[in-house]
Amino acid sequence: MIPATITAMAEALRRRSLSSSELTRFLLDKCKRLNPGLNCMITISEEQAMAQAGRADAALAGGEATPLTGIPVIHKDVFCTEGVKSSCGSRMLDNFIAPYSATVVERLERAGMVMLGKSNMDEFAMGSSTETSFYGPTANPWDRDRVPGGSSGGSACAVACRLSPAATGSDTGGSIRQPAALCGVTGLKPTYGRVSRHGMIAFASSLDQAGPITITAEDSALLLQAIAGHDARDSTSAREPAQDYASALEDSIAGISLGVPRQCLGSDLDAGVGTAFTAALDQLQKLGAKVTELDMRHIRMAVPAYYVISCAECSSNLARYDGIRYGYRCRDTANLEDLYLRSRAEGFGREVKRRIMLGAFVLSAGYREAYYQQALKVRRLILGDFLAALEKVEVIVAPCAPTPAFPLGAKMDDPVTMYLSDLFTAPVSLAGLPAVSVPMGFSDGLPVGMQAIGGRFREARILNLAHQYQKAVQWHERAPTAAGGGANRETGGAAP
Repeated sequence: MIPATITAMAEALRRRSLSSSELTRFLLDKCKRLNPGLNCMITISEEQAMAQAGRADAALAGGEATPLTGIPVIHKDVFCTEGVKSSCGSRMLDNFIAPYSATVVERLERAGMVMLGKSNMDEFAMGSSTETSFYGPTANPWDRDRVPGGSSGGSACAVACRLSPAATGSDTGGSIRQPAALCGVTGLKPTYGRVSRHGMIAFASSLDQAGPITITAEDSALLLQAIAGHDARDSTSAREPAQDYASALEDSIAGISLGVPRQCLGSDLDAGVGTAFTAALDQLQKLGAKVTELDMRHIRMAVPAYYVISCAECSSNLARYDGIRYGYRCRDTANLEDLYLRSRAEGFGREVKRRIMLGAFVLSAGYREAYYQQALKVRRLILGDFLAALEKVEVIVAPCAPTPAFPLGAKMDDPVTMYLSDLFTAPVSLAGLPAVSVPMGFSDGLPVGMQAIGGRFREARILNLAHQYQKAVQWHERAPTAAGGGANRETGGAAP
């Protein structure tokens, strides 16, 4: 029986009851078998994975292993990986072979992890459903007619199906936490600047943050330990020393003060999500937590502020894709202007073009003050709400997404409704705070998640809370038992 979590795999590797090569081969075969029906991976790097597994086995045999040596991982295709296609889910970069690896990739490789491949994602991380990918939508493994969330939907789907015990993701407005919630796994967005953005293809530079998607909070702590820390190649990288995130996991949470924003409990919340969240709060109180209600009135303005700011930044970041230096170039051009216009028109998808146009508009003369500057002021008010709340309580808890996974195609023609999927996650991103999403139950047979939000660089505390909650419940242990085919809403059973 192949173990599912990083900690269980690491123990099996340490005891030599399983080799990294055996583990890697098993998961590669599983990826090749299940991916055609799920479309959660863009690239399966079989040859490279087996070579890395061989080196990991040698390190294990020589007593030179780290806690992550020999453990497989899948990288979201937003991260550059040397010698492997790094497409960001876009036709624009369909032919791009990265000449270097992102810091996150480098650090996990240095820790001995084995890269199985690259996961599917919304194009340039712009989406909440993994439906905008040039390579087609990813299916939710609990019901293949529904979305897995986004933009890290491929990573969340892969972990939920136990194709890998871990995957990397990027969170700009909720793109780690929301798909983790919709797929029934754990997703961590660290404090902005905690993890280097070097080599992570940019969407919105003041918001993008890399983080792990795993089965358990304990596993997320192990990955964060490996990737956190200052990086001189990223000017936004924090100099705050990284902590031992696993050391505090077993601390009691008795007496911890938790706050629940009343703005997250309104009519926007699905009834099943609300019921699961109430049960989660009850469980936390049984563990000794004290729950109070908070008034954070500005967080309701987060979605419009987030989309103004992120689109403004994306219009600037994506200006570099011009058909000249790298990426997609149209054919049979009439002149230089035609090359620019057609390469961008053909290389970018509909949602990316929508956001570039919106961003260019809010930054244009006569509108910058009316939209972009106002959004920045709202961002500061939202941060003020969080700082004030975190003076009263130690951790803020809230539902991660207002609804369970919605049907594929249901919101593609209604971008405003799609954007509201970020209702509960965007405020945290605007504030630059850490948050972890953990499974808290099911609504109509589909997994739903709760997020715990902490102060800056307080990842250890929210992971401690998440770990203690997961020790008391089993939601994170449940996996879709028919991940290989058909609509499936099982709420129990072993990994497929």
